[in-house]
Amino acid sequence: MKKLLAIALILMFALIACASAEGTTFKMGIDAEYPPYTYLGDDGAYTGFDVEMCQKVCEILGWDLEIVPINWDTKLIQLDANEIDCIWSGLTIDVIDPEAYTLSMAYSDNTQMILTKQGSGIETLDDVAGKTVGVQLGTSADIAISEGGDYADFGATFGELVRYENYNIAFTELMAGAIDAIAIDVGVANNKIAEYGDEYYVVAEPFASEQYGICFRKDDADLCAQVEDAYNQLVADGTYIALGEKYGLDTANLKLAAE
Repeated sequence: MKKLLAIALILMFALIACASAEGTTFKMGIDAEYPPYTYLGDDGAYTGFDVEMCQKVCEILGWDLEIVPINWDTKLIQLDANEIDCIWSGLTIDVIDPEAYTLSMAYSDNTQMILTKQGSGIETLDDVAGKTVGVQLGTSADIAISEGGDYADFGATFGELVRYENYNIAFTELMAGAIDAIAIDVGVANNKIAEYGDEYYVVAEPFASEQYGICFRKDDADLCAQVEDAYNQLVADGTYIALGEKYGLDTANLKLAAE
């Protein structure tokens, strides 16, 4: 009887362990309005380069994926509160404190550009002086050009800096003529131009450069390592480049492909 009880307990614990492993849910924190990286598709499902890469990573690791839209300006607060397992949404890791968080490898180079429309009179960065410029609150562009940022001197030349909850609102304001330009990531800028046509363009010279990666809580280094391992498998099998091309990214900026 004791032997049967011991066997039963072993089987029970084994089943619990298997259920736990199979039932792992990975909560991906995203900006839900950040195409082509993370956004709501026409079918009502979240999509984008980062979303599909995360889906593939979860498939490799046997995890269930839960996509959690977050407030970008309070993203680190939500991560600290365990509402999400990571921030993975065209995130500039250059501005995150590596002593306070675990940061993944950089998977993409990125530049910050000025997006404007025909007739604005903005052809160079110097032309932005005195203009009204929009930016998404809490983004790397916002941080860079705000007081204390690496490019605060550039931001100080603006006539006014207007912060918006997301870039969709900023672009609507640009279309309406309420602002003259937007400080924005080149990938997002190109997505907007592709959507709305050549009435809009980016100034050729970038005002900043950065790298995208994934942010985890400091104690989640093992989780980060698992994600990185699966991510590198997707680099090796060509998925990484294929998805970059699918979403119109400049694959020359997908830095892992060249390493």
